[in-house]
Amino acid sequence: MEKQLTNFIFELGMLKTIRHEGWRMAGITDPETVAAHSLRAAQIAYILAVMEKNAQPEAVATMLLFHDIGECRMGDIHSIAKVYITADEAQAVSDQIKPLGDLGHSIEHYWKAIEEQSSPEGIIAKDADLLEQAFTAKEYIETGYPAAIDWIVNVEKILKTAGAKALMQQLKKTSSTEWWQGLKHVHTKA
Repeated sequence: MEKQLTNFIFELGMLKTIRHEGWRMAGITDPETVAAHSLRAAQIAYILAVMEKNAQPEAVATMLLFHDIGECRMGDIHSIAKVYITADEAQAVSDQIKPLGDLGHSIEHYWKAIEEQSSPEGIIAKDADLLEQAFTAKEYIETGYPAAIDWIVNVEKILKTAGAKALMQQLKKTSSTEWWQGLKHVHTKA
């Protein structure tokens, strides 16, 4: 089992090299990696689950940690390409986790929950995945890629949870650099 787990962990490392291709449509030549997206999406998922008073924030965050693993084998296919390309992500995930036995079934359960949005946790996880894209869009807009606004507009239309909708409203009013403004003076002795 250690050999299969080791190979799976190496495969997960591919997410550090695969870029979120949809951002190229907005002119971004060096978009974020899938791994970077997955990390912040999982962090947002935990926060959003707590905001939604969900009893399982760890499960919601875990869903996002494994949500994009199929892309290790398929790459990231943006929404325009999906009009012309048929990809079987469920098969890719199934093939990936098959050698992992019970652990693989657990990972597949988390993957399906977000894909199917068949539980409150899955719905929260999907909103977190979408919100992460909106946060990234805001950062791209503020660094000179105005076409990224489409991600904010489109995500806002499909968010389901009250917490995600509230965060979206605040995101639209907040600069992505505001968090660090004035920090260097906070600990300076007078």
